[in-house]
Amino acid sequence: MPLLGMGAWCGGLAAAFLSGWLALAGVAVILGVALLRRRAAAIACALAALAVVGVSLLHTVGLGVGPVVDLVDEQAVVTARVSPTSDPRLVTGQFGDLVVVRATLTRVTGRGAAYSLRAPVVLVADETWLSVALGSTVSVEARLAPDDGSGPPVLGVLMVHGPPRVVSGPDLWWRGAAAVRASIRKAVAPRAEHPRELVPALVVGDDSGLDPSLAADFQTTGLTHLLAVSGTNLTLLVGFVLIVSRWCGLRGRWRYLVAAMGIIGFVLLARTEPSVVRAAAMGTVALVGLGSNGRERGTRCLGAAVFALLLIDPALAVTAGFALSVLATGGILFLAPGWRDALAHWMPGWLAAAISVPLAAQIACTPVVAAISGQVSLVAVLTNLLAAPAVAPATVLGLAGGLVGLLWEPLGQWVAAPAAWSVTWIIVVAQRGAALPTAALDWSTGPVALSVLTALCLAIVVVAPRLLRRPTLGVGCSVLLVVTVLSRPPTLGWPPDDWVLTMCDVGQGDALVLNAGNDAGVVVDAGPDPSLIEGCLDDLGITRVPLLVLTHFHADHIDGLAGVLARRRVAEIDVTSVADPPEGAADVRRTLGAAGLEPLVSPYGVTRRVGDVTLQSLWPAPGGAVDDAGESAPNNASVVLLAEVRGVRILLTGDVEPSAQAALARTLVGLEVDVLKVPHHGSPHQGLGWLTSLGADLALVSVGADNDYGHPSPDVLEALSSTGAQIRRTDLDGDVAVIDTDEGIAVRGRG
Repeated sequence: MPLLGMGAWCGGLAAAFLSGWLALAGVAVILGVALLRRRAAAIACALAALAVVGVSLLHTVGLGVGPVVDLVDEQAVVTARVSPTSDPRLVTGQFGDLVVVRATLTRVTGRGAAYSLRAPVVLVADETWLSVALGSTVSVEARLAPDDGSGPPVLGVLMVHGPPRVVSGPDLWWRGAAAVRASIRKAVAPRAEHPRELVPALVVGDDSGLDPSLAADFQTTGLTHLLAVSGTNLTLLVGFVLIVSRWCGLRGRWRYLVAAMGIIGFVLLARTEPSVVRAAAMGTVALVGLGSNGRERGTRCLGAAVFALLLIDPALAVTAGFALSVLATGGILFLAPGWRDALAHWMPGWLAAAISVPLAAQIACTPVVAAISGQVSLVAVLTNLLAAPAVAPATVLGLAGGLVGLLWEPLGQWVAAPAAWSVTWIIVVAQRGAALPTAALDWSTGPVALSVLTALCLAIVVVAPRLLRRPTLGVGCSVLLVVTVLSRPPTLGWPPDDWVLTMCDVGQGDALVLNAGNDAGVVVDAGPDPSLIEGCLDDLGITRVPLLVLTHFHADHIDGLAGVLARRRVAEIDVTSVADPPEGAADVRRTLGAAGLEPLVSPYGVTRRVGDVTLQSLWPAPGGAVDDAGESAPNNASVVLLAEVRGVRILLTGDVEPSAQAALARTLVGLEVDVLKVPHHGSPHQGLGWLTSLGADLALVSVGADNDYGHPSPDVLEALSSTGAQIRRTDLDGDVAVIDTDEGIAVRGRG
């Protein structure tokens, strides 16, 4: 069975990376060679691969032919009947917030004809769709459009017009699952913010309200698997159900029925998406592995699960979640027993088992995790070991609180209280672990770097039994790891000597640091990700922030606020006078309030000195309303700063758009600067006449790689370049430092 699983996975990869018929022909040739040589194992692998490639080809052909495909190609307006298969998800698009829902298309009427079918589609709609229930049947008016191919294969995209028209509601089991999910949230509603959001994530993978900074800490410490539906969830919940059934006197085959019902109930609770089905399969493997002769039965079951999952959905072969589930389960089944026995030579058996399981899973998954996150966590084994005792009570009691809450809500809250206490410990482990100086190493996601990392992991697999068997070597390696984690390695050549300004690479957002001297920095905006701005400040050696300016309240400028506050003294926080969008302003107040800080409005026109930085706020002017019809009011309310650091004049423009730029041009006649931070990530909506009149030698563009906004605009870059300005961009150069030299300003990128 493990060989069948491997063959099926190879078939799925071939179907994904080769054309369908080429993959089919290649696997058929391999099967022919295996038959000629009469190698049973090779024949089994080739047959499994052939089956998966064949199913993938059928899926592709099924989605690529027929009259409805013609409607997709023509982008026809149709009346459609769909059944949602995922919860609605709110995403931020270029022109506002959108709701994305995956669904099954069952009927289409368009161009004078009606068709019945069953095909996966993606719906893009407005916020009225946030209330649509999973399992319902909905009628819509929509435009059919081709899919961009970035996700699982679908027939097309339905661009929906108007709210959903419900034809029929969900079946009883879907209504029951929704009631339990809602009851779990109510059971922990009285608790603090982080436990209130983490318990539903731990029980059924509902992480919709989780703080992004906490999610970043979980990623750094290798605990992200607790935030998503995983085999661990099913193992704990179904294991608990089996224990209860035993208390109730059930024996023999009745317990198999109970386990099957528990697995079905888990899938309904966590949703029948491919990731949940995959997690259920891996959890079932883990349950088998816990029984008698678990290793042998577990490995057979793992192979069967991989084979079955890929026959159902060959596209899983190239998903990171599938790879992580299979590798983690395989690591625990194949590596952990030997490592446990090696450790048991010099430590208690229970401790050896507790260490070997997360260690084996982490080593098996490290290359894939690095490919996804660009990091290798050095504290993952320790944090998983520390968090493990709290996972089971948090998961089981969180579900129990939700079930009891269906009968009586106050009793459900009482039952779920220990679950909230348990996740509080997990939160402490994640936050303290992420705060360690070298909790994770940045790792390139290029093929060479990942190949090197994979080779290192394989070497560890080979030498680990010998290392773990000897206490001197085992303890010595542990001490070396602890020393590495507790000390930050020097970043050679960074920051450059005499740097005056650094534009941090925070993706699609803004975060800039002005060098105030003596390890202090004036920070302007925090970017969208706490971990990115925190890492940039750490690398610059910034321990004090005498002033933090948040130019406006859009997420790409404020969501990283927690990263600036982490482990640093922040003396003052200045914000724009316009609290728009209101939810962004509220988030800032809440985050600062938790740290005992209060935001102040940036003082217009006042020139002040902060260490080595001289700073003047130029915008927004009191009563300085602008005609911004068709523009973003929050962007035009950005704080605009003129800074000078050791004689270098810098204009920091936030995201101001043409009307605000025109007002500044009228007020600041003849203004010239050395460095310009280009507004709004190089958006095409600029007052180019004013920007080019500033005479900047250097134009900085803070922008995310492969963003879907089209930033930066080639026209804007060309206009600035035509004045002689040098252009530097974070998507190409990484962190960008401006340096004061005897010959003038210089610039250095870190990408």
